[in-house]
Amino acid sequence: MTDTILSTIEGPQDLSKLSLPQLEQLATEMRDVLCNLVACRSAHFASNLGVVELCIALHDTFDFLHDRLIWDTGHQIYPHKMLTGRYAQFDTIRTQGGLMGYPNPAESDYDLFMTGHAGASVSTALGLASGDDLLHPDDDRHSVAVIGDGAFPSGVVFEALNNARRQSKKLLVILNDNQMSICPPVGGVADYLDRLRINPMYTGLKDEVAKILSKVPLLGDPTERFLVQVKEAAKAGLSGGMIFEDMGLRYIGPIDGHNIGLLRKYLKMVRKIEGPVLLHVVTEKGHGFKPACEDPVLFHAPPQFERSRDRIVTMKKSSSRAYTHVASEAIQQQMHDNPRVTVMTAAMCQGNKLEKVREEFPERFFDTGICEAHAVAFAAGQAKVGMRPIVDIYSTFLQRSFDQIFQEVALQNLPVTFMLDRGGLAGPDGPTHHGVFDFGYMRLFPNMVVMAPGDAKDLRAMLDFALQHDSPCAIRYPKAPEVEIERRPTPMELGRSEILSWGTDGCLVSCGALLSRCVEAAAQLRDEGLDIGVVNARFLKPLDTEVILKAIDECNFVVTVEEAALAGGFGSAVLEAAADAGINTSRVHRLGIPDSFVEHGERDELLADLRLDGSGIAAKCRQLSTRVSAH
Repeated sequence: MTDTILSTIEGPQDLSKLSLPQLEQLATEMRDVLCNLVACRSAHFASNLGVVELCIALHDTFDFLHDRLIWDTGHQIYPHKMLTGRYAQFDTIRTQGGLMGYPNPAESDYDLFMTGHAGASVSTALGLASGDDLLHPDDDRHSVAVIGDGAFPSGVVFEALNNARRQSKKLLVILNDNQMSICPPVGGVADYLDRLRINPMYTGLKDEVAKILSKVPLLGDPTERFLVQVKEAAKAGLSGGMIFEDMGLRYIGPIDGHNIGLLRKYLKMVRKIEGPVLLHVVTEKGHGFKPACEDPVLFHAPPQFERSRDRIVTMKKSSSRAYTHVASEAIQQQMHDNPRVTVMTAAMCQGNKLEKVREEFPERFFDTGICEAHAVAFAAGQAKVGMRPIVDIYSTFLQRSFDQIFQEVALQNLPVTFMLDRGGLAGPDGPTHHGVFDFGYMRLFPNMVVMAPGDAKDLRAMLDFALQHDSPCAIRYPKAPEVEIERRPTPMELGRSEILSWGTDGCLVSCGALLSRCVEAAAQLRDEGLDIGVVNARFLKPLDTEVILKAIDECNFVVTVEEAALAGGFGSAVLEAAADAGINTSRVHRLGIPDSFVEHGERDELLADLRLDGSGIAAKCRQLSTRVSAH
């Protein structure tokens, strides 16, 4: 690493030694590091470019070993990591054994929560502040939550704001308003923030407010008078933050989020305010790198690219198609074929590859923003009147709507189809994003059909089946390149598995996209003289007890294979079925995700570590075969 200002920063305390021009140079260096990172691997990019100055100003104003800091939807954590003693390891971010791409308390005392889902920051910061007030009432400790405008409409945010006035005197909510989530924000809150942003008060703010603030002391009555003027000016504007004022928060802003000097002035002032404060900061997603500013959706987490100054020279694009592409094309075809089919997603149009669906069927495409619970209940309403809604949400995010899946969908037995993208290991995104709990939480509900395609052919057939079935259905598929296994097509029938081969020595029963790994393992073992069958379960619920119990009865051993948590998953369902049938379960062995959170790394690396690759599955079969022979 070259000798830069950034390389001298061992911790936030070093910022106080720098002049304002040096801090601005530091911001430039941090952006260069971010650009160099994406030349090596895909990473969250535009959002991190947008918070560089805000991060510098926060760490220069507060001591977050004493004060508290929560970054909402923690993918904007990269500048924070650079400033908190992790710059030397920064090039390892999102690699196995390296820094996590999200906050991680195991890495640093500056990271309080491992945050990967949107909307919880205000609640957790409020809890921190409330606990500090109870334990240390005389301590001047602040809790700060930084939340983007895309996450802000989440219902839990407003639940927290509703309680903020009564719970804390030292809470600062920083609304990082960049007019973007992963995709452009939608809904009434986005419209409201637009009105605040074009408030006449803000029109001249970038040019004039620094002059005003430079004449205002940081302590005493003049500051209070100025803050009152800010408040009244906001009230006189188009809407002026009155929603927040009426909920008991002092609303201040909007201010320029790329002016370090201005940010420091305001942050020092809000420290003096008693009671919860909402500071509205306007930033630009992708700031400092022109291509990212022009296309913040593409550059949210772009593929690797090489740059020359502020332009892209080459961008690496994957030549392989993913299961997500197969799902989106299948959804688009279903919408062609059936005018009652609708699709909804929660701020993940790009992630779920639904852009073409949105463009072709805008009246039947619904992006609810980061509001998964609303999306599911909304789908239930559509299904009740005769539509066939598809809820297309990442597995890890659908967890946020557990109660609506139960109450509004399963309990009413409504034909809502859930497409659970990123089912299984999500690779470098790590434990906050691994979709490994969906088998357990979806199979609980009466009326629910739960499917997992063994390959891409299954995925298309399962969607067709689900949209003709009169009960709720869930289909989970991985973040992985599509695979098609050569075999004679077998019709998709409720609760029926697919026998690829029947073995005399043992049987692999796979539920989901590890089917290809099981086929690979069986081929290895066949060359060694072991006859191991392979069954594609297809359905977790209802389970094909006829085939699976027959395998347990006839084969020396049965190994269930799933890219999901073993607790409550497919293997558990097989054991339950065998126990209910009075069959000896000692021949059943389970492979899957153990009872621990899996760290980040490439999917293939993680599967190998968990012994869920072809070699690991084959090794388990050899072990069991040897044990059988010994008896």
